[in-house]
Amino acid sequence: MALSSTRRTPLSDQVIAQLRTQITSGEWPVGSRIPTEAALVEQLGVARNTVREAVKALAHNGLLDIRQGSGTYVLATSELAGVMHRRFADADQSQVAELRATLEMSAAGLAASRRTDRDLELLGSALDRRERAWHSGDPEDFVQADAAFHSAVVAAAHNEVLAAVYADLGEVMRAHLRHDVGPELIAERYVGHDGILDAVRGGDAQRASAEAGRAIGACGSEAAPNE
Repeated sequence: MALSSTRRTPLSDQVIAQLRTQITSGEWPVGSRIPTEAALVEQLGVARNTVREAVKALAHNGLLDIRQGSGTYVLATSELAGVMHRRFADADQSQVAELRATLEMSAAGLAASRRTDRDLELLGSALDRRERAWHSGDPEDFVQADAAFHSAVVAAAHNEVLAAVYADLGEVMRAHLRHDVGPELIAERYVGHDGILDAVRGGDAQRASAEAGRAIGACGSEAAPNE
């Protein structure tokens, strides 16, 4: 979705709405860097101060993260997701792990019962991306790819409420993954997720749930590079 220039002197809320649309539509994915201030000024046809005000407003709402010297990055896809990130920024990571297990084990079990052929295609692609990200050696790429795989499992559960809650907790989950992964990828700590996909593909809800729980419990401790 291309940014459209405004036809009259814009108000800051008009610019905020356009930037928010880029985020919520997925054009600017979570973790990505948005265009520079100068580029936004040119694309939107508005004053620099208006763009700056809009970006600051979205940062205040938790959708954007302004990093001095690096740029501005998408932090969340909704204001609620931003609130959740701030609320649990200092949460005990063991408790976040328990929350992840509760949601992802339930989602995996439901996915095994409800997945469609299209879901399986998306899960396969997400798993391939996860493995490529691991071999790239970039911790942040791996975190994003791992989170995308788990999000695909949740989507395959076909429970809109569960999917919405999980999406709003997205950055909380990614922060937990960063905590587990650490500053570098270590081969001995790799945990494969093939078992989750195999169980979902086979329609085995009990095994899918167990595999999801094992993956979370083993994260950062169990070596399973060939699974």
